Amino acid sequence: MSPRIAPAEAPYPPSVARTLEQLKTPGDQPLSLFRTLARDERLFARFTGGGLLDPGHLPLREREIVIHRICALNGCGYEWGVHAAIFAGAAGLDAGQLAATVAPGIAPCWAPREALLISFCDAVHARADIDDALWTRLTEAFSEEARIELMMLVGFYRTVSLLANGLRLAPEGFAAPFPA
Repeated sequence: MSPRIAPAEAPYPPSVARTLEQLKTPGDQPLSLFRTLARDERLFARFTGGGLLDPGHLPLREREIVIHRICALNGCGYEWGVHAAIFAGAAGLDAGQLAATVAPGIAPCWAPREALLISFCDAVHARADIDDALWTRLTEAFSEEARIELMMLVGFYRTVSLLANGLRLAPEGFAAPFPA
């Protein structure tokens, strides 16, 4: 399957080239998602400016659990595989936990706070809302800033999932395979 919109090729506009240099990944070229968005300098800048991969209010492990779960719920093997290859090891996610991000329900491998993140992703994916009982549990576990970041993170990676799926991006050569 070929992508619906071909990725841009070098030479890139200077601002795009600088950002792509900062977003180095294991492949020979920048991610095809980034290169496709680089076809429009404005859209590329907006997208890369909102990525939430910087140190924020969530530890790396929790951030990656959320990203993997929301990408899995959206059937986005492209982004799930990129994050599994680049971040899972540093986040301490083993093969069983990665597989659990794709499996329905809450697997026993998750600590209580991590299981809460899975419940949060499932609820937001299903309803684009958080009921009062879940919000109370989130309030007990996460700061106000972290709860806002969680909502932004899920929204951002739902957008990433739509982009990767809708553009029909092929998996990156270095990416982990998406579990069947």
